[in-house]
Amino acid sequence: MVTATFRFHDELNDFLAPKRRRQEFSVPCAQAATTKHMIEALGVAHTEVARLLINGEPARLDRLMQDGDRVAVYPRAEAMDATPPLGEAPLRRPGFVADAHQGGLARLLRMLGFDTLYDNHFHDDDIVSICANDGRIVLTRDRELLKRRAVTRGCYVHALKPEAQLLEVVARFDLARSVRPFTLCLHCNAPLRAADKAEVIDRLPPRVREIHDRFSTCDACGRVYWEGSHWRSMRRQLDALLPAGAGT
Repeated sequence: MVTATFRFHDELNDFLAPKRRRQEFSVPCAQAATTKHMIEALGVAHTEVARLLINGEPARLDRLMQDGDRVAVYPRAEAMDATPPLGEAPLRRPGFVADAHQGGLARLLRMLGFDTLYDNHFHDDDIVSICANDGRIVLTRDRELLKRRAVTRGCYVHALKPEAQLLEVVARFDLARSVRPFTLCLHCNAPLRAADKAEVIDRLPPRVREIHDRFSTCDACGRVYWEGSHWRSMRRQLDALLPAGAGT
């Protein structure tokens, strides 16, 4: 029987059983178990692990456990710039896929200009396939989803309300420097483009035709956007959430 000693650091303790938090503990390991298998069996998804030391030396998640191993597991620090776990190729500008319960967060990320796929009919298998094929970062509060082998980039969202979730994701992936507000369609995630008034006039309410002259449109779904009261409300919301100067 292989027995190993584990120590999880910082917020990774939130995923553990209470009696195992903030202390070393020893557990028996399954035959031929990898470090990934054991870490996830203890409740921590591999996407939340930034650094792994075994017997004081850097190690990979696919390393086989050996009797007497001492495993130290460290979380992702903030401002990781979307760096994937344990040395995989980084993303230049992250794209996200949000699970069916993260619609509010998805809308706010789109509002900031971050490519975020979302559909409230997405099943876990759909999300895993999108992550595997497109390299997107999975946003979810479902730990079992993040444990899927094909999910190489993911983020367990701790907060419950969309505004707090947005702050969490912006901090974790250092997104404030990359904000491009109101450049994506909030409905379908496609890029917006500037449109002449004459091009969209037949899609405008009468009052909007009278008082507005600047418009953007989505070629995917045909929606038209202008800087009306709803836009100003969203702008105030973003200004309250983001650091001064972000997205200007």
